[in-house]
Amino acid sequence: MTRSAYKHFLPLQTRWADNDVYGHVNNVAYYGYFDTIVNAYLIHEGGLDIHHGAAIGLVVETGCRYFAPLAFPQALEGGLRVARIGNSSVRYELAIFAEGAMHASAEGHFTHVYVDRATRRPIRPPERLLAALERIRA
Repeated sequence: MTRSAYKHFLPLQTRWADNDVYGHVNNVAYYGYFDTIVNAYLIHEGGLDIHHGAAIGLVVETGCRYFAPLAFPQALEGGLRVARIGNSSVRYELAIFAEGAMHASAEGHFTHVYVDRATRRPIRPPERLLAALERIRA
């Protein structure tokens, strides 16, 4: 995918600990990037209260495909879009780009199911959060 497929971007920076013995960012680091991109958007744009809010998102599915290596030190950009909004779930699609690159080095997805913090039963995401998700819906 190219960057035009994504509606929101977050600057990222590789860390020393992201590299593996082969000299590139290890696959597990991409999932940390994905979490950072989504949760920064939800907190800043959707008003998600990660400490006291009644609704929390639990990850129930993830996946990632890798196309080109990245390494420390390197500036990155994380792309985000929402592919699907259900009654209690949201599927996010993400991409990691080398800074300024047109093509993704990796693409992934994950699905949140929103639940009540106390009961852990599925709920509809809060309206402010839904509005923020709609703004980046593909």
